[in-house]
Amino acid sequence: MQMSSLLESRTLVGKNNSHTGPPRLYRECWRRFACTGLAKGQTTAKLDFETMTVFVGARKRIYHKVVSGVQLLFSRKYLLLTNTAISITSAAGGDSVQQFYELSIQRQQTWNKDRTLHISITGLILGPPSHYWYHLIDYLFPGSSVRVVAKKLLFDQTIGTPIGIFLFLSSLGILENSSFDKMLTEYKNCGKTLLLSEWLIWPPVQVINFAFIPLKFRVLFDNSVSFGFDIYYSYIKYRTDKVSD
Repeated sequence: MQMSSLLESRTLVGKNNSHTGPPRLYRECWRRFACTGLAKGQTTAKLDFETMTVFVGARKRIYHKVVSGVQLLFSRKYLLLTNTAISITSAAGGDSVQQFYELSIQRQQTWNKDRTLHISITGLILGPPSHYWYHLIDYLFPGSSVRVVAKKLLFDQTIGTPIGIFLFLSSLGILENSSFDKMLTEYKNCGKTLLLSEWLIWPPVQVINFAFIPLKFRVLFDNSVSFGFDIYYSYIKYRTDKVSD
């Protein structure tokens, strides 16, 4: 009886892996072994040790594959590509959320695909500089003491932030074939708003980033927090365009 239950459980492994996945498999195998035990008059049903070993082994293999994949993506060989992909995803996601909101309140009637494409390209453009920027900061100011973190923060906010906003607005201006006068107007109006917002919100985030986050994960942490800023960037940029139009 126990052998037949084991064979049934292995059959379930093949079926469930292709459809419903491990959770249903565990419940079904537990039910079958429990019923087997109760049919024998046992007060406590026992799961077959070999079957449980298969389950635990499968979960460990999945875990190790995930860990190995993350380590590969954030290895020195692929870190630039990973950080660039993160930047593109964050930029596109931020604009998508903003457009969903604008559609929901009927501020716009149709999805602007060109706008999302242009924002995504800015993520592609800004991804590599962000990657090398954090490496440069660590090269210039090695360590994570309070004084060093303060230097990194000052350097980042006074030099990196204005450059980042300039690249963002310039990239969009070129992609959208904006005139030079319009780009200058956006630098003065939109750029000023974005810069003040960055200086208000970003310093505490960067203190955490420089003090506690390993170098290879800093762009990921930066983009995770700045996802809200990507939404805000999209809002400010295209709100300004509508006002000027």
